Amino acid sequence: MPETTIVQRTLGNTGIRVSALALGGHHLGNTKSEAESLQIINGALDGGITTFDNCWEYHLGATELMLGKALKGKRDKAVVMTKVCTHGRDKDLAMQMLEQSLRRLQTDHLDIWQIHGVSFYNDPELFIRPNGAAEALTLAKKQGKVRAVGFTGHKDPRIHMAMLETKYPFDTCQFPLNPMDANFRSFEQTVLPECNRRGIGVLSMKPMGGTGDMVTSGAVTAEECLRYAMSLPVATTIAGVEKIEVLQQNLSVATSFQPMSATEMQALRDRAKAHAADGHLELYKTSIKYDNPEARMAHGFPLDSKSNEVQEMISASKNTGKSIVTMPQPAK
Repeated sequence: MPETTIVQRTLGNTGIRVSALALGGHHLGNTKSEAESLQIINGALDGGITTFDNCWEYHLGATELMLGKALKGKRDKAVVMTKVCTHGRDKDLAMQMLEQSLRRLQTDHLDIWQIHGVSFYNDPELFIRPNGAAEALTLAKKQGKVRAVGFTGHKDPRIHMAMLETKYPFDTCQFPLNPMDANFRSFEQTVLPECNRRGIGVLSMKPMGGTGDMVTSGAVTAEECLRYAMSLPVATTIAGVEKIEVLQQNLSVATSFQPMSATEMQALRDRAKAHAADGHLELYKTSIKYDNPEARMAHGFPLDSKSNEVQEMISASKNTGKSIVTMPQPAK
């Protein structure tokens, strides 16, 4: 894949420069093989993507291992971010998870470390409590193991607003932005302007709804979704890729990117409005289907036994949600 250029933007007040399009981590675990995942990561880097998302609990640690393997010898070319998955548990657990992530990613520091998936109304209180994950974010920055810290989630913008109201000095914030979101329980209308007001770097995700259902349903096109998200006042838009053809499609949009006009964006919102009215194209907001099982177990909530991640956990028979678990580690 030939080398191309994607515009670089500054991540809020951090000074970190990120590519306007980033590669999502979760979909790397949905490819046909590890070789295909590595091809996607290397193709993204060659195509101008410098920013790579991941998470401690994606596919039981497998996607962090893949990213670490692909970026070996190229770490200085990449902005690497991952997420910590205490889900309300203690600071010490968060720091253990950080060390595991660093080992898997084969690096001595992260550019961005975020709280994963705030999904429940007591998450802000659990985050900011004494000996909670907030203290881990502060300690990790002080130790030089992470450059910027933040939080993510896709469930409810009110939970994001409550996290911001804890007054913790977040550097980043990640949430879904797409034409459907603009019309239904909207992060764009609430969280986005507040983050911009505070100088918090915004990491946009799910430009096509995570599963692409809003595209396959015919409501909108992939190019419209990606251009829409990238045209908002965000630092980067994270798109998951599980096929090399999808990567090529996304790179084509990003390397020739021209922002949508305000008129174009409003026309797309208006067209999406009828499709967005009940949230069926954003099930990550309206159901437990995309709740991480580790989070639900940590809170004592029932699981969706049909979800892929629950099936992975059952197969591995390792992840209890009660304490840090034995996860894959890179070969020495």
